[in-house]
Amino acid sequence: MQLAQKIIIADDHPLFRAALRQAVTQAVPGVEIVEADSHAAVQEAVVQHSDADLVLLDIHMPGTHGFSGLVFLRGQHPGMPVIVVSGSEETHVMKRAIDYGASGFIPKSSPLETISAAITAVLEGEEWLPQELTDNMDDVSEEDQQFAAALVSLTPQQFRVLTMLTEGLLNKQIAYELSVSEATIKAHVTAILRKLGVHSRTQAVIAAQRLGVEPPKTEG
Repeated sequence: MQLAQKIIIADDHPLFRAALRQAVTQAVPGVEIVEADSHAAVQEAVVQHSDADLVLLDIHMPGTHGFSGLVFLRGQHPGMPVIVVSGSEETHVMKRAIDYGASGFIPKSSPLETISAAITAVLEGEEWLPQELTDNMDDVSEEDQQFAAALVSLTPQQFRVLTMLTEGLLNKQIAYELSVSEATIKAHVTAILRKLGVHSRTQAVIAAQRLGVEPPKTEG
């Protein structure tokens, strides 16, 4: 008897998670759905559900900076396909998502039928992109690729610390947020700088910002 497929929906907006749940159910009858509303929740979900068949990932979630969450997820769990679902619909953003390891890119403006078709295609081992994406886009720079590879070497806790550094938090503030000592954060920062091949917090933040994507503008 074939086991039911399992899909992780990662988005911090409850209404859009509900829409994705409807699309997933439409594409995969009997599917088991796991939801996450932050990068930390995604990391916990993929550890607890390492047999998941697919992750639907919003790149604009708490705890991530642009493509950093995608890169980290693909590095830590390379066998788990990821579809980026985003309100950022520029073609260069879609192309970069694929370059960083996504199996597909679904604009949030897509109708449910399109989202369902994309999910089905990726579950069948294909790559899915909107028709408007062209092949003449610039590739990700070698420097960005090297940084992405270095990012994968970070532990989940070091990744969280780096994310907080990009938000401008001090060691004392990060220690408070993570409920650890300031000395522990200093040790994490030292390890982060070494792994990323940089010599200061500022350089680490600048490097991380290369993976950034401007969040989509909201109306109102």
